[in-house]
Amino acid sequence: MELSYLTGAPAFLDDRFPLPLDRPFTTAQARREGVKPDVLTRLVGSGLLRRPIKGVYLASQVEDTRRTRAQTLALVVPPGSVVTDWTATWFWTGLDRPGTQHCCPQLSIFRFRGHERLRNSLVSSGERWLLPSDVVPIEGNLWVTVPIRTAWDLGRLSPRIIAIGGMDALARVGRVPMEELVGGVERFRRQRGVVQLRELAPQVDPRSESIGESALRLRWRDTPGLPRPELQIPIHDAAGIEVFRLDLGVEELRFAAEYDGEEFHSSVEDKQHDEERRELLSEQYCWDIEVFRREHVFGIHADASQRLSAGIRAARKSGGRP
Repeated sequence: MELSYLTGAPAFLDDRFPLPLDRPFTTAQARREGVKPDVLTRLVGSGLLRRPIKGVYLASQVEDTRRTRAQTLALVVPPGSVVTDWTATWFWTGLDRPGTQHCCPQLSIFRFRGHERLRNSLVSSGERWLLPSDVVPIEGNLWVTVPIRTAWDLGRLSPRIIAIGGMDALARVGRVPMEELVGGVERFRRQRGVVQLRELAPQVDPRSESIGESALRLRWRDTPGLPRPELQIPIHDAAGIEVFRLDLGVEELRFAAEYDGEEFHSSVEDKQHDEERRELLSEQYCWDIEVFRREHVFGIHADASQRLSAGIRAARKSGGRP
């Protein structure tokens, strides 16, 4: 028989659903209440539930906050553990590691030195050297690395093209002082990844608004012969009112690059709005805008550098007037 909370097309789950509507719950808790895994899958597919990490679910009406994320982690992470790397980034910023939008990423969980490493398929475990100032408690006997330590670890241990996006987000949300971020790099001297961290730390910029945008900026900086890009360029109308903002570009050349992520630029309405906005920027404000998507920036077939070089050459030839 069809369960009552699956009939029709409800906007949200209601009190007919036998599990909490204000906090996360596990697959095991659902099974005890008679809700089978296939029903949970259907509820996720219909948008009535979210699955932030493997084995944990939330009603879609529950606000995504650090408190909720801490409750989520506490359901599956063993007490006495430290949440690190991209899982810590998710806790502080709400951002998932790129490439995990359609699956539940493995958790990055470590133990203080002297404690036994975790044996769990959900986690990337081991030990890590941590100072008391590197961690804060979040739920019960559960800890998380602070934003600046999380940024250092991303810069050392993640691929640089995605590490920069996480570091930007942590700097923005965690209010990480740039001088402290750069000045603390040498505490990792002779440790794995410190050379990459030395390169990335000075490039962190909290103005970046997405991981894709950060990666595009890094591609720009990696491309020889290009002028340094400006970020979040405001476009004003004749009355001096800001009407648009461009991801990154060179105002002198009237050339900009924008990253269109899947979340906000995939629907028909989104694409139509983007097209109308860019036509207006070209016709009325004389900006030439190169648009990038995931495949242009990430992966072995990324061609962002070539497209940026071509765009800058064209803008220089036209004297900043497309």
